[in-house]
Amino acid sequence: MSKRQTTREHILTTAFDVASTEGLDSLTIGQLAKAAGMSKSGVFSHFNSKENLQVAVIEFAGQLFVERVIQPARIEAPDSIEKKLRVLLKHWLEWNQSFQGSCMFLDAWKDKANADSPLQSALQALTRHWLEYLAVQIDKAKSQGEFKPSLDTWQGVYRLYGNYLSCHLFHSLALETDDRQRFWQGIEDMFTEWRV
Repeated sequence: MSKRQTTREHILTTAFDVASTEGLDSLTIGQLAKAAGMSKSGVFSHFNSKENLQVAVIEFAGQLFVERVIQPARIEAPDSIEKKLRVLLKHWLEWNQSFQGSCMFLDAWKDKANADSPLQSALQALTRHWLEYLAVQIDKAKSQGEFKPSLDTWQGVYRLYGNYLSCHLFHSLALETDDRQRFWQGIEDMFTEWRV
């Protein structure tokens, strides 16, 4: 890895840490330069604008999401898709809990944002990729005879994501336990309904 690549990696790691605690919108070149122990011009030369920096941080966060959420389930190699989904969901919750406040992806999402916004496009692409990954797992469970063939795959993904968002909200309002009992009860109810 070249010195420039190493420096960029250092900047992105620092930016991810800052955005995780203070939100992506609060991330500025000046703030990041101070946190990374660099000059503003040094940071600026890697990204050229705040928006480019934010997009790079989202893409970097997407790589970390794969490492922290998807890879552990691949390494563990559960003997059923349902078990794999449970591992994915466990690490997904841990991903959310690793942020102070709330999930960086959720906080950065703007429903009415400019459709041409590179930041929103990057967020949409990452979110869609994750939802499609969950859909593939449900389809596999159906084809392998674990889940009912009549299960609507995308409705299943919708319910999984809705349960995750509900957990996120309830926890922020102190209506969810630290071990996420409401979340896991919702998942258990879903899987019971879905199983053959």
